[in-house]
Amino acid sequence: MSSTPDPATPATAGASAGHGATPTVGIPVPTGEVRLLSGIQRRLLAVPGSRGVAVTLSHVGEHALGWMAIAGAGMVLDPARRGRWAMVGVGTFGAHATSVVLKRVVRRKRPDHPSVAVGVGTPSKLSFPSSHATSTTAFALLAGSVSGVPIAPALVPVMLASRLLLGVHYPSDVLAGATVGAGCAALTRAVWPTAAVQRVLPEALREAEAGPGTTENPEEN
Repeated sequence: MSSTPDPATPATAGASAGHGATPTVGIPVPTGEVRLLSGIQRRLLAVPGSRGVAVTLSHVGEHALGWMAIAGAGMVLDPARRGRWAMVGVGTFGAHATSVVLKRVVRRKRPDHPSVAVGVGTPSKLSFPSSHATSTTAFALLAGSVSGVPIAPALVPVMLASRLLLGVHYPSDVLAGATVGAGCAALTRAVWPTAAVQRVLPEALREAEAGPGTTENPEEN
């Protein structure tokens, strides 16, 4: 059998129709957001060590497992605020779950263009919103409210930038994720001290009285 490609196949149809002309491969014209992502990625990759930091954050934030592990450690190491740290873990998980549901509704595909280099594997091909941005924002705001340390201004922008550096999200994906995460954090803080929630919690995680233990979080003002 001959190994010569069939001239009627898509790969050679152009050459056949053009009487020997060299076939061309069409590259999609970048949309405005693809161009924006490509430019941001080039600038971020120019920062020494940025890719290694981005990959580390990608692993820590995958499925929000790193953030929930920190919340679990808080429950063990800070028994006086065990219930508050449980709130951090529950709120972070809820934010991640919300982002997964939204991804399945929106079904936006991840960046796929020659001008964007993908630097890490992803568990899904869906892009909007960024689950890393969503869960990280929720975790940072909730953990900041418990510890009194302004975590979000230091952590959230770095996580958002890391997803762009790795080429796995558009700018609108990470901004939407941060917005959803902030909303989930606010909702968690509002409902956690309520009697309905406190009744279903184990006694060790219940508030001593309605509303204590949460420090004012300047990040949310």
